[in-house]
Amino acid sequence: MPVITHAPDTGIWLLSTPRTSYALRIDVTGAPCHIAWGPRLTLEEAAELAVPPQPEASSFEGRPPVGEELPVDGGARFGPPSLQVRFPDGTRAFEWQPVGHEVEEAAPGVSELALRFRDRVHPLEVTLRYRVHDDSDVIERRTVLRNAGDRHLTVLRADSAAWSLPPLPDYRLSHVTGQWSAESRLHRDRLPHGETVLTSRRGITSHHANPWVMLDAGDATETHGRVWSAALAWSGSWRITTQRTPDGRAGVTGGAGHDGTSVPLAPGEEFTTPVFAGLYSDDGFGAASRTWHEYALAHVLPHPREIAPVLYNSWEATGFDVDEPGQTALAVRAAALGVELYVVDDGWFGARRDDRAGLGDWTPAADRFPSGLRPLSDEVHRLGMRFGLWVEPEMVNPDSDLYREHPDWVLHVPGRARTELRNQLVLNFARQDVADWAYGWLTRLVADNGVDFLKWDMNRAFSEAGWPGREDGADRLWTDYVHNLYGVIDRLRADHPRLRIESCSGGGGRVDLGILSRTDQAWTSDNTDAADRVSIQHGYGQLYPARTMAAWVTDVPNQLTHRQVPLRFRFHVAMAGVLGIGGDLTRWSEEELATGAELVAEYKRVRHLVQHGALHRLRGPEEEGPAVVEYAAQDGSEALVLAWQLVHRHGGPRGPVRLGGLTPGAHYRDTRTGTVHHAAVLAGYGLTLDLPSGDWASAAVHLVRVPARDDA
Repeated sequence: MPVITHAPDTGIWLLSTPRTSYALRIDVTGAPCHIAWGPRLTLEEAAELAVPPQPEASSFEGRPPVGEELPVDGGARFGPPSLQVRFPDGTRAFEWQPVGHEVEEAAPGVSELALRFRDRVHPLEVTLRYRVHDDSDVIERRTVLRNAGDRHLTVLRADSAAWSLPPLPDYRLSHVTGQWSAESRLHRDRLPHGETVLTSRRGITSHHANPWVMLDAGDATETHGRVWSAALAWSGSWRITTQRTPDGRAGVTGGAGHDGTSVPLAPGEEFTTPVFAGLYSDDGFGAASRTWHEYALAHVLPHPREIAPVLYNSWEATGFDVDEPGQTALAVRAAALGVELYVVDDGWFGARRDDRAGLGDWTPAADRFPSGLRPLSDEVHRLGMRFGLWVEPEMVNPDSDLYREHPDWVLHVPGRARTELRNQLVLNFARQDVADWAYGWLTRLVADNGVDFLKWDMNRAFSEAGWPGREDGADRLWTDYVHNLYGVIDRLRADHPRLRIESCSGGGGRVDLGILSRTDQAWTSDNTDAADRVSIQHGYGQLYPARTMAAWVTDVPNQLTHRQVPLRFRFHVAMAGVLGIGGDLTRWSEEELATGAELVAEYKRVRHLVQHGALHRLRGPEEEGPAVVEYAAQDGSEALVLAWQLVHRHGGPRGPVRLGGLTPGAHYRDTRTGTVHHAAVLAGYGLTLDLPSGDWASAAVHLVRVPARDDA
């Protein structure tokens, strides 16, 4: 069945994915309108759902606020506009006039529909783009605006897409909130009537919210129920508005920028929004998450099929006290532990002795690295590891040579104080000269020092977001900054194809599908406390795959929470993502080093399941009993179960957990005990976890399918 089909007699467009359908048409006014989003349909079946609009209940109602593909400002529309433009005559209304369409194969297995419109009065062209992959239920949408006139326009709001849900008896909204060191806290709440706005006004994705939502009727579980979700691929300020209308509908609109920002559009200029992708699933939150993970691995990450290495990072061991002898000693111990990537964190450059100076002067500190970084890099490579560095290209300390030479390079407003957060200011990456400067020193740093990996950090939000010297600078800043950030990373990776990059922003402040399309993993949180990480990782994994989730084992008492938890528990929590180690190995006992080496080796035996398997959340951290996750091989050949008992309550439930993703009728052997289980028992009745009593108990169970000839 073709992926994108059209019925000229009804005007219906049908987008078909492996398990779902999305239908729309252009109504009699010329506006693109939603018909259906859910289980698979034919064009004939979709036509049955394309009912004529109901007559207005009164003169106060106007057009329904949910149901258009991109609600505009104009006519009798009173909901949140997805598109709002100020024309030269001061008006803002937009009237749809269809001018054509194209269907094309954008790439092998990728089909794209472009619906072209213009305003009936002003020379503004709008194209709605839909992209469908033949191996995914995720539908990508974006909007392209073009000023076809000879006068400037101002785009006050340009969302990428609006998504409409069918009428349901109730609606529930799932999303994450948080703050620095407490990111990705999952919330599931009844959607209130009216508008609910999730946003970042910080210039980055933010720790405080993440640009995705899930909606259901309030009855979905991990394994059952219909779920609609949408995620924005953008790494700057953003806004997603969900609304529940009096007529029993719900919808979502979202895009780049926050309230009060705008985009100037010069004659002949185009503006393309980021992708706002959508997904329908009828098998609960777990299936929705797995589909998002598969989509990221297939169509977002630059090197999705690679196995991410076990890394060591020096930050919690040394702080700013970084020098060649100390790093070499740590590298020797890390290599003995089985580490494959050694990363030097903050403190290796310029006058950097604390967070008050040196940021922006990206040359190795001569007193700490007298021969530069190459000797350390060579030694790390000799030890059999890759070499990585922490960088923060978008920031500068006022106490730096760079700032003294270029004080105009930072975000600022003339006559206003320059607010320092963490003793630093934000470089204006929207300026091409700043972006070129960053690219220049980064590409030299990587080439001259054999750098295999960059931990790219960004440790504060925007303030005084001005661009003096440009009349439209304050408006262009918010989007041009992100586009130039992407451009620097793209150029750097083109120069150095073997380079791998981790996205970091004081932890999880810049995690989204946009940055993940250019990096290989993300630093989930600066909070490395294993107990807190169970909840943080639970929220992160609702949308983003474990292959991107960096997770460290660090020392106790934890630097932030002062909590003491066993080393094995810390490892088992970090093994749920891309395993890293951040403790001071010079202080680890011989017993701890031996245990660490054992657990690193254990992770290497199962990490293909974690990084490329299907995630099944068997019991959440908010439920009674231990939190449990399973990673199943896509072909059902093996599975890994990780369990963490956060707090032991005497007499509390510790019953079996039912596994998913197994081959029906097969048998599975526990690689540690040798016990053979029937798949039917594991899936239908559950696996009983052998957890020791007490707090902070944990377990890792690796199950391998027994070949049929060995079933006995």
